[in-house]
Amino acid sequence: HGCVASSQPLASSIGLDLLRQGANAAEAAIAVAAALGVTEPCSCGLGGDMFCLYYDASKREVFAVNGSGKSPAGLSLEILQRDCPKDDDSTNEIDSDKFMFSPHAVTVPGAAKGFEDLLHKHGSGKFTLSDLLEPAAKLAEEGFPVSPITAYHWGSG
Repeated sequence: HGCVASSQPLASSIGLDLLRQGANAAEAAIAVAAALGVTEPCSCGLGGDMFCLYYDASKREVFAVNGSGKSPAGLSLEILQRDCPKDDDSTNEIDSDKFMFSPHAVTVPGAAKGFEDLLHKHGSGKFTLSDLLEPAAKLAEEGFPVSPITAYHWGSG
């Protein structure tokens, strides 16, 4: 038995198909998220972050996977002190408002690494990441009916 719920029926059907093929919930969730990245890119996608709470019934435990973006490797405290100083820069403190609106606030997207972490930590071992992303790639290559709400957001820019 299985259930998949998402905001897009095509994405949900991909998850259900994978469950029927022996995937577990973690694997189905990755495939659904990837499909949502194609069918609703204004809501979800590889250019963002991902977070997951995964319940392992055999262990009766909930695990968290944090796929949040990381700071760029080259970013340092010294760079932030130089580029985002408080107005009285004698303290070497960082102005949080300046930081928030600077390019330094942009993180490296974490969704892809989060998918990979989720699969390695909680996957069944029956599917590769490529297997799970393939249905979304097929939607992207072959096309799909765009839902009215997505069409509205795309049309409004």
